[in-house]
Amino acid sequence: MELTTKQKLYLKSKAHDLKPVVMIGQKGITANVIEEIKSSIDHHELIKVKIAGLEKEDREAVALELSEKADIALVQILGSNATYFKQKKKESAFNLPKE
Repeated sequence: MELTTKQKLYLKSKAHDLKPVVMIGQKGITANVIEEIKSSIDHHELIKVKIAGLEKEDREAVALELSEKADIALVQILGSNATYFKQKKKESAFNLPKE
């Protein structure tokens, strides 16, 4: 799912007060981490994931890899937190801007 700039801005404003629901540590991306992210995103639609203990370039690479493996849209990377979104097909809590 590709998000437009307006959609990303909207989601960033909604994610401002969210706390990370999944934390990635030294073991990196495992099957359990992917399943936990999928479960959380199915329930919440918009989540933050904390990627700890890596340099900036490595955090960005991990964030993009998670986006691909979990089939979710990366909204932003801010410090060690990455924000992801996947809209529910029915009864979504988010009314995304069209453009």
